Amino acid sequence: MAKQKFIDAVRGKRTENAPWVPYAGVHCAFLIDEPADKYLQDPELLAKGVVETAKRYKADGIPLVFDLSIEAHSMGCELNWWPDNVPSVTSHPCADKTPEEAGLIMPAKDSGRWPVLFEAARIVKPQLDELDCALIGGICGPLTLGSHLAGVRIFTDVYKNKDFVHAVMDWAGKAGAVAAGFYAEMGCEVIAIIDPVSSQIKSETFKEFVSPYVKPAIEVINNAGCTSDFFICGNATKVLADVCELDTHGFAIDEQLNMNFVRDLAMKYGKGFGGNLKLTLALSLGLLSPREDAIVSLAAGGHTGFTFAPG
Repeated sequence: MAKQKFIDAVRGKRTENAPWVPYAGVHCAFLIDEPADKYLQDPELLAKGVVETAKRYKADGIPLVFDLSIEAHSMGCELNWWPDNVPSVTSHPCADKTPEEAGLIMPAKDSGRWPVLFEAARIVKPQLDELDCALIGGICGPLTLGSHLAGVRIFTDVYKNKDFVHAVMDWAGKAGAVAAGFYAEMGCEVIAIIDPVSSQIKSETFKEFVSPYVKPAIEVINNAGCTSDFFICGNATKVLADVCELDTHGFAIDEQLNMNFVRDLAMKYGKGFGGNLKLTLALSLGLLSPREDAIVSLAAGGHTGFTFAPG
């Protein structure tokens, strides 16, 4: 395990070999034989799962939690809980009104599950330090959080009702900055802005509705001396240059992107980049050999700015 190697890679530096980061999420609950819904609401179980997973997989970095409902839940969105997955957001307070009109309140340390995460981080951090493993905080990116708050209308209103979307995104960006501050306070060395649905929009839309509204969180992360990352899912080819133009130290992608293309773009912008072990085809379905898939990704990623992780 090598915390600094992972931090260096995210910051685009050369490393002796690629650091390894499993985005374990509720798989941590599986490893300690606990249901996900119970695990995500119990700080001691959460801490136990994270540490056990870091040890089991010899991780150089690991997320405290990988759950994009945390900010929305702390602002009043209702959730459906599942024993084998993260909870899903079921209510959208901004479906027919702006955040101000809906009376939303920014996340606070005592709202939603933030007390659970603060306590879990207090337990986890010294144990991960002893393992030389970085703690990763993951905030919900503005477009994804905006879709939680407003529902699916957000994806048509980027064309039909731009003023409304700007109002929602402004709120989501400010909430993300608050969450980033929480994770910095918890001691996370790397803080990622996770915005999976931002791959579903055009470059022009990304520049208008994502780039400006990630800035507050990025500033909080960088000013705290932490390492900033941006996670995107799906086929993000059309917006990946826009991702590289953000002020994060690095970014991470999923299995749908070509690693050679990703590596070359990251090198051009001096960014760290993470992926690309195929989560679906190799790890879940076994249609590809995980070992061979890993070798291909490691060979393509190289030794500069590359973090080996599930795509």
